[in-house]
Amino acid sequence: MSREKPKKIKVSVGSRIFDTVNLIFLILLGLTTFYPFWDCLVVSFSSLKSYLATNIHLWPDEWSFEGYAYMLKSFDLWRSYANSIFITVVGTLINMLITTMAAYVLSKKDLKGQRFFMFLAVFTMMFTGGIIPTYIVVKDLHLMNSLWAMILPSAVNTYNLIILRNFFLELPMELEEAALLDGCTEIGVLFRIMLPISKPALTTVTLFYAVDHWNDFFSAIMYINKKEAWPLQLFLRSLLFQNDAAYSSGGESLFLLGQPMKMAAVMLAIIPIMCAYPFFQKYFTAGMTAGAVKG
Repeated sequence: MSREKPKKIKVSVGSRIFDTVNLIFLILLGLTTFYPFWDCLVVSFSSLKSYLATNIHLWPDEWSFEGYAYMLKSFDLWRSYANSIFITVVGTLINMLITTMAAYVLSKKDLKGQRFFMFLAVFTMMFTGGIIPTYIVVKDLHLMNSLWAMILPSAVNTYNLIILRNFFLELPMELEEAALLDGCTEIGVLFRIMLPISKPALTTVTLFYAVDHWNDFFSAIMYINKKEAWPLQLFLRSLLFQNDAAYSSGGESLFLLGQPMKMAAVMLAIIPIMCAYPFFQKYFTAGMTAGAVKG
């Protein structure tokens, strides 16, 4: 008995036109997003002659590693790198510890005042304390010119708290009940049962916190004036201002030589995040989707 071949679904002309236009639009959007990064990469490996040859940089006509050689010898770069690593690692650990425990508690359906506490958390997303009151609090706590000024005021992000809470709400209560019957404490249930099976959400929130800390420029410019405590973002800002000042004072050659150097510094600044994303990618979509199901 011969099997009937499945009938092919005919695609209308309008649908094909839409798919073609949509594909072209997405390709153009992708190129528009990718080109600034590619331009930065090409300029960082270009010589001064190659940089001056054209305003559009698709490939280095003359390769040069002077920008990277200069930046890698810079003590200020490595010091700011160390400051940013400290802020990112320690800040993310504190964020995850507090956010995880708070999300687990707020996911308890029998918690008295659960709605009230969630309202307080969500309220901070709509109405913040303001820049000046926050600055006064940080100053009164003697955190000015300290790396802790970039960590403690942002110890909890409400959006990340909601993602983790919603993920915990989806987990079966039978796991928790079985662990409690076996004599496990609430802390034990959280760290031995809930967290190991919550890797997608935990990885997503960890990545959010880490990227926020690494790219944080506003807090640094608000609270840190000492050069010794500059994170990487303030170092890049000072580098940009130095080049602009050199150009304004007539030192055009110094300004032009600084372009590959400046782009090399930018590339060195984004390397850690670029290296981290591939390892977290498989958890990222799952964590975002799971955290958005329940409210």
